[in-house]
Amino acid sequence: MSEYIKFSCERVAPELTLADCAKVVACDFERNRVRYEGSAAPSSESLTHAAIYASDAGAGAAIHCHDSKLWTTVLNQAPTTSKAAEYGTPELANEIMQLFARTDVQSRKIVVMAGHEGGIVTFGKDLEKAFAVLVREREKRKNRLRLRRDAW
Repeated sequence: MSEYIKFSCERVAPELTLADCAKVVACDFERNRVRYEGSAAPSSESLTHAAIYASDAGAGAAIHCHDSKLWTTVLNQAPTTSKAAEYGTPELANEIMQLFARTDVQSRKIVVMAGHEGGIVTFGKDLEKAFAVLVREREKRKNRLRLRRDAW
């Protein structure tokens, strides 16, 4: 099992606490397993996050969100996994690690999951930096739409 320690939250709530999160302490990509501490179950995307942490030593936070409009805009424009790699699978984790080897994902800090409609992961040194990537991509989308509208 690869070792890493991160928190994984599956629940959506107005305010999350540490009790809502699992502390993932190790993962096994081949067996699709994670070892965790705490009473909350880890996210089904824990291996996806682990792939990012394993590939980028500077990554301290990953945000998995769903934004269909942004996903449509950045699909195949930003580093994108294959449609065959379904969420929460070792195949997706392996594809993400391959993206680090063959794309600019290290600098762009965004992964689009083609096989998980609407699914986007941004990452950074901390949550603030990971969120800033998401905001940057949303702003770029708005600017593109504005340019198209102005061209009419």
